[in-house]
Amino acid sequence: MKSKPVKIGSVTIGGKRPAFILGPCVIESEKFAWRMARKISEICAAEDVDFIFKASYDKANRTSVRSFRGIGAREGCEILSAIGRDLKIPVTTDVHSPAEAAVAGEKIDLLQIPAFLCRQTDLLRAAAETGRAINVKKGQFLAPWDVKNIAEKLIAFGNEKFCFTERGTTFGYNNLVADMRSLYWMREAGYRVIFDATHSVQRPGGGGDATSGDAELAPVLARAAIAAGCDGIFMEVHENPARALSDGPNQIPLKNLPKDLRMLKAIHAAVS
Repeated sequence: MKSKPVKIGSVTIGGKRPAFILGPCVIESEKFAWRMARKISEICAAEDVDFIFKASYDKANRTSVRSFRGIGAREGCEILSAIGRDLKIPVTTDVHSPAEAAVAGEKIDLLQIPAFLCRQTDLLRAAAETGRAINVKKGQFLAPWDVKNIAEKLIAFGNEKFCFTERGTTFGYNNLVADMRSLYWMREAGYRVIFDATHSVQRPGGGGDATSGDAELAPVLARAAIAAGCDGIFMEVHENPARALSDGPNQIPLKNLPKDLRMLKAIHAAVS
């Protein structure tokens, strides 16, 4: 089954070029979000890369009650929308409830469904009814072929502009494994597939009251995923991961982004 490309602003998921979803885990402040967006945009322009800017306004599934959450849906979407308009780039963020989907649907180009919520019918319906493109993170608990049921829900709700993101599968306690076969099987089933390199190297709850991870392996898995034939790469990027307010152990240092993008583009050119 041949899947249709998914167009989000100037970026096509499933076109001849690999698509990239890049940005920090969370909007730590308005100034921070603008700074990261400008720097990533400059790097992507220099490397001739198509990208969608990503940052979350709320991390609703943090390990600990003491962890930083974010700034809230309406304010976060306003910031992301302004960034998108000013820098002329599409933007994405995750939504956690039908009410948030409605808010984000007014301003955000690509709505992201978190992995833990990927089968929530009311959330999928609300996201679909905005008419925006949708990126569903495949749950850590799902087999690749299980996404068919999610796709059928979105289509039934009138939205065929969606893709799936592979972000690792639960592998015992506090661990994930990235199965490259999953990318092949989901694409063979007719879906556009992004590989999430940074969440695939998480160790969920591995720090006791926080998630730990192996950030140095994220570019390694991204290279493998591009070679396996996915449509794009999702990577969280931070100017100083050691000081990140969320998911620092898994984010790519901004200074490494140019060389990582060059490598991934080269691999894509070799295998396509």
